[in-house]
Amino acid sequence: MNERWREIGDRVYVRRHRSFDLNVGLVVGDDHCLVIDTRMSHREAADLIEAIRTVTSSPWTVVNSHAHFDHCFGNALFRPAEIWGHVRCAEEIEDYGEQQRAAVIGRLPEARRKEVEEVSITAPDQTFTTAATLDVGGRTVHLRHFGLGHSSNDVVTHVPDAGVVFAGDLVEEGAPPAFSDSYPIDWPVTTAAMLAELTGDVIVPGHGRVVDRAFAEEQRAELAEVADLARRAHVEGLRGLVHAFPYPEDVTHQVIERAFLQLDAQLT
Repeated sequence: MNERWREIGDRVYVRRHRSFDLNVGLVVGDDHCLVIDTRMSHREAADLIEAIRTVTSSPWTVVNSHAHFDHCFGNALFRPAEIWGHVRCAEEIEDYGEQQRAAVIGRLPEARRKEVEEVSITAPDQTFTTAATLDVGGRTVHLRHFGLGHSSNDVVTHVPDAGVVFAGDLVEEGAPPAFSDSYPIDWPVTTAAMLAELTGDVIVPGHGRVVDRAFAEEQRAELAEVADLARRAHVEGLRGLVHAFPYPEDVTHQVIERAFLQLDAQLT
């Protein structure tokens, strides 16, 4: 697969993959490292491990940014190391992992289906609700959950001594944000809390190129506009508003569906 690591801060790296345009993070300390997300399968995880070993031979700890398959289906290959995630990340992988597998297999070309069939779905064994702090070889790394957004369990990884924020899919580059499992009414508030609290101008989205704080602020403003449009559409009806959304029609319908579920108190 041959993707290369890019150093974006002192011993902090990102590897952007052609598969799903996914970013994986690596934080290297003294005799330990932190891996942020594990890709979508055993095969992709094995490729990732080989790439990690070109940078460091240290043992690792893993963080899952959230429970979606492309970020966590490679977990099993990183055992017996600790895998951290939000408490709802572990619950959703355990409860809905097989459902995700079936959905992914249905979308993949036949040549890649066996790759997902062979996955041993593995949930985080270390969980938290709001905040956790890890010692990564003498470096302090903070894990934070700021609220509902792209999913119910988004984890932001902050490396303060390098000024780097791994935002997961709370920030998206190169494509519209993914709303299929989202909380559109809360998402801009959650992103605003992240930007207000965490320092650093290097922000790694879950997918796409590394961005700066200005990009993330602009996307937060867009998400706030979308949330306001959804609230109006919920009251006024869609006919005059559906074309005001800044996304393609299929994405707009996902936003509206999820936002209406929230506004009707059918999502918790």
